[in-house]
Amino acid sequence: QVQLVESGGGSVQSGGSLRLSCAASGYTTSILCMGWFRHALGKEREWVAAIDSDGSTSYADSVKGRLTISQEDISQDNATNTLNQRMSNLKPEDKDKYYCAAGWSRGCGRETRWYNYWGQGNQVTVSS
Repeated sequence: QVQLVESGGGSVQSGGSLRLSCAASGYTTSILCMGWFRHALGKEREWVAAIDSDGSTSYADSVKGRLTISQEDISQDNATNTLNQRMSNLKPEDKDKYYCAAGWSRGCGRETRWYNYWGQGNQVTVSS
């Protein structure tokens, strides 16, 4: 099993920046990709970005150029690792609950069916 816990987020003014982190623990050697999704009430879940075990990244057009994701192994035995997201030039439409996800397959990309574990989500609010 793998547990995902998000942190960071919060409130920021339009044009500002913030950072989200996702700590993965448990059987993390099974994880070959990680990603971020966002979801607001009344809207469909939207894929934001993903990173593969080889370090390759992909971004949704809506955030490309404004968001950067990175992954770090914070323990030598790979028992835990952390997915980071830094978003700049935030817009009111970026206001959402952001979810971290992890999958067993490489190239998870934008489809939720390739992700096997999900975090509880962390709220981001952008004021104009």
